[in-house]
Amino acid sequence: MTKGSPRLPDAPWWHEPALQRVIAMLGGGDWARLVGGAVRDSLANLSVADVDIATRRQPDWVTTAAEAAGMKAIPTGIAHGTVTLIADGARFEVTTLRRDVATDGRRATIAFSDDWAEDAARRDFTINALYADVTSGQIYDPNGGIADLAAGQVRFIGDAARRIDEDHLRILRWFRFFARFGRGAADTATLRLLRTKAPLLRSLSRERVADEFLRILALSNPVPVLHLMAETQILAEIAPEADTSGIAQIQKLLAREAAGGLAADGLLRAMALIGDATAADRLAARLKFSGAMRKRIARALGSDHGDTAPRAMAYYLGVAGARDRILLRGTGDVAAALTALDGWQPPKLPVGGRDILERGIIAGPDVARILAEVETRWVAAGFPGRAAGLKLLDEI
Repeated sequence: MTKGSPRLPDAPWWHEPALQRVIAMLGGGDWARLVGGAVRDSLANLSVADVDIATRRQPDWVTTAAEAAGMKAIPTGIAHGTVTLIADGARFEVTTLRRDVATDGRRATIAFSDDWAEDAARRDFTINALYADVTSGQIYDPNGGIADLAAGQVRFIGDAARRIDEDHLRILRWFRFFARFGRGAADTATLRLLRTKAPLLRSLSRERVADEFLRILALSNPVPVLHLMAETQILAEIAPEADTSGIAQIQKLLAREAAGGLAADGLLRAMALIGDATAADRLAARLKFSGAMRKRIARALGSDHGDTAPRAMAYYLGVAGARDRILLRGTGDVAAALTALDGWQPPKLPVGGRDILERGIIAGPDVARILAEVETRWVAAGFPGRAAGLKLLDEI
């Protein structure tokens, strides 16, 4: 850092007592710097969710000193130098400076370092290799990240092909960061390289690909970058079931989310992208989605109860399942349909098998058949009380 270099914009998060405790424990500016997302997002006038700290201290030293200072130290990524510290209820990732010894596109063997430039050189994009002095806020920018952030460019550090070969997931990370910070047209040479490197995604664990893909889908507006992913064959590598018509369905879903005041949901957008229950389940199996996620897909994209009123749909599919259906396929006043489900819980059918037996029906399959018919009419009638339920039973 040189005199007159840019400074971190003043913000409340920077002065939080918990962060200051961690910084003091590490030894201040000679030993620690704020790094990555917190610095980048502050410069971009975005809210800061997580604060990461880079340090010249070794992980064992960090753990021992943190515990002595009354903090909890969790070895979340100890092999790669990362210790998660919990101070006054706040979480901070503290990572020792490092350099790559060997990489194979899926994992890296690292060695710890005390050289800030060496640590910066191994990171992915220039906008992610920004460090800030914990005392003065002066920014250390060895790769031109501030200029790239201002220009809306997401640029690999050094040789782009080498960066991708070191970690193949950087292919997807480029699209995610371009969607957040890119402005104007993407660099054509970078897009050509990403298209060439697309097959490398096959070497990654499906879980890593799924996590990054869902994070892209959960962005405020993933539609433009999904078109870029389709043009570069990245989308075909991840989700061959998808096409541009699916991207158009995500555009419709964005409008419905906005109408309902709902937060972005990556999995729901994946369903909109694919559209078909069978194809979506193939995607889920290939990317190793959890059992709960696959059940949600089956409910949302199934063919049953699709033409019923919102609460009737929720009775059969559950409120969450009905909400997914409405967002994916809703017509008319989607906001009103979603409002109808707010705070509503499906009631219990007010008549049962005993009521049928009391009317002279012999125990057997007729009881179940009649009960099912009563339930269908009761739901269609808007879930009336017991008296109305018994009247429906008498009619049947």
